[in-house]
Amino acid sequence: PPSSPPPPLHYNYNMRPLTEDELRTMFTKLSTYIGKNIQHLLQNAQEPHSFRLLKDRVYYVSETLLKQAPSLQGDTVLSLGTCIGKFTKSNKFKMHITALPILNRYALYKVWVKPSSEMSFLYGNNVPKSGLGRITDAVPQYGGVVVLSMQDVPLGFGVAAQSTETTKEMDPSGNVVLHQGDVGEYLRNEDDVF
Repeated sequence: PPSSPPPPLHYNYNMRPLTEDELRTMFTKLSTYIGKNIQHLLQNAQEPHSFRLLKDRVYYVSETLLKQAPSLQGDTVLSLGTCIGKFTKSNKFKMHITALPILNRYALYKVWVKPSSEMSFLYGNNVPKSGLGRITDAVPQYGGVVVLSMQDVPLGFGVAAQSTETTKEMDPSGNVVLHQGDVGEYLRNEDDVF
């Protein structure tokens, strides 16, 4: 019997606004990194933006682009705007590395790593105290941080394993930042990023 050809590689254009529960879940995760700066994302006077869901991914889309979206071939839209993250099957929200420019711009807390620890972090490892260059003041334990090189190049993001005060007294092999995402994912997880 003849076999049917494989289905074409595209998604249906089912982009929709997020429900209140989805927004609450996403904002809770996002506020870990940018706190009340979420207001700047929602109230962008120069170019209004909104959050939209396509499949299980959340996109931060300008209103101008959103108005032009219906003119696109409906079943060929793969992404639109900046991907912030995705909802897992258990309805938890996972930040994507594609959100790094937004996180870097509005982050409350930042960590700078020494050049000797950059590659280790970019391979998905945590940042030990021995690799810590600088850290912003008053970082709480488990607070979201953006990880930068000493030249202020954003490398990724993570969660503070200890508060700033506790970090000063730590042993050099103790973890300062627990890895959540890094720009190395563009290569390691190429198929899953978009």
